[in-house]
Amino acid sequence: MTPIDRVYGFVFRGALAKEAVSAVLKASREKEDQDADVGALLAIDELDERFVSDAKRMSMVYVLIAAFENSVRELISSTLREEIGEQWWEMSVSEKIRSAAKSRMDEEEKVRWHTPRGTDPINFTMLPNLLNIIRQNQDHFPIIPNIDWAANIFDAIERSRNVIMHSGQISRRDMARLGTFIRDWAAQVYS
Repeated sequence: MTPIDRVYGFVFRGALAKEAVSAVLKASREKEDQDADVGALLAIDELDERFVSDAKRMSMVYVLIAAFENSVRELISSTLREEIGEQWWEMSVSEKIRSAAKSRMDEEEKVRWHTPRGTDPINFTMLPNLLNIIRQNQDHFPIIPNIDWAANIFDAIERSRNVIMHSGQISRRDMARLGTFIRDWAAQVYS
């Protein structure tokens, strides 16, 4: 490679890097604009900045918990639908859990002006009952070889969930624990 080729290569890589940085900055500005739009819709600037700041810090914990819950719902639904069939809810979920979900669905149906949390009963099933569905159908979940291990994870996530969903804050230590549990769950269930 000649010195001129090296210079051209250097300049070309620099141009590509500049373009990549510009794209990242543009995407970041667009996200900030979207966040500002949502913030304006919600009138966040009307609230005490201390509380807004604290809530923003906890928002990633909320994201983790919501994504975990919904991924467990999907795992249960897809596994039991495949193993049992379309009637899996009626055939493999206890009456107590089905009744609690139906009650929540009925309550939400009364408030038509608000977006519901879903149309499927599993969307109305609380985290501890998701574990109970897995426990009741353990034969269909060989990917979870130890229900006590899973219960430990669900319990820790539920504890943090209750703090976050009631406007509290968890410590960095609790966040680290959640991260460890999520990594373990993902390695076991999604690998």
